[in-house]
Amino acid sequence: MTAKHAIAITVNEKRYEAVAEPRMSLADFLRDQLGLTGTHLGCEQGICGSCTVLFNGETVRACLLLAVQANGGVILTVEGLAARAESGQRLHPIQQGFLETAGFQCGFCTPGFLMTVYELLKENSSPSEDEIRERLSGNLCRCTGYQNIIDAVLWAAERLRGQASR
Repeated sequence: MTAKHAIAITVNEKRYEAVAEPRMSLADFLRDQLGLTGTHLGCEQGICGSCTVLFNGETVRACLLLAVQANGGVILTVEGLAARAESGQRLHPIQQGFLETAGFQCGFCTPGFLMTVYELLKENSSPSEDEIRERLSGNLCRCTGYQNIIDAVLWAAERLRGQASR
């Protein structure tokens, strides 16, 4: 019998207390324990980027981080992204950008891209196409040709800069 560990984490600005087995990934914890299924599991080896979330403000692969390692941490998942939209908006500008530019097809990889872009635009509000490509190189998509994703990031960056200047 595996001992379970009590953990307390804040996810999308809501505090949770639960128990997790020592080897449970953060991705499985988010999906199975908290019902937050926006974090997708693809390769489960940290290669595809579909499970990307922000942990204490930095992107991590939730399939590689154990839930017990996240104890006491602050996590932002794709479900929490819209809550960071400007007042009166349903979607965050990054989400809206993917919608406006057809930056997704099947959508499986999209949550990981959205979270990676969120971190990028927090650090650099005017990234070049090369900087965007470099940052997104750890996220894989099997459906798009990536150009629409790049366009989505540029679209969102422009909107976010406009919001910041108000």
